[in-house]
Amino acid sequence: MNRLRKISPIVMLWLMTATVTPAALVVIVFPPKTTGSKAVVKLELQNTFSRNIQSARAVCFLLDDQGQMVGQSTKWVIGQNKTSLAAGATNTFNFVITSPQSFTTTNLTAKISFSRVVLDGGNLADPKTDVQIGNSK
Repeated sequence: MNRLRKISPIVMLWLMTATVTPAALVVIVFPPKTTGSKAVVKLELQNTFSRNIQSARAVCFLLDDQGQMVGQSTKWVIGQNKTSLAAGATNTFNFVITSPQSFTTTNLTAKISFSRVVLDGGNLADPKTDVQIGNSK
């Protein structure tokens, strides 16, 4: 009986952690790097679902220091070239945003929004609740 009392809090902590941390596509956004009229925004993608992510579509908005949009790009960040993101796996994707003229400031910010996430079997995940986006530190 004493053994069960010692194990029980550990099991409860594990169960609480499992329910607090839902499965998701976790995305880390790095600051844009600019060269002339080209900006590259690196994304680190981690699949914490128990199934593969077949594809995911996102838009990247490039904002200047005034909050004005100076560029955007929409891409399939997962699923291009028919490659999925396995459960528990990580990958990187680089958004390349071009402008007809050179960027006048280097103090740019990237905002990412996902519009579609498709899991194995064609099931859709909700991009609003199943995608967690954070910035690199």
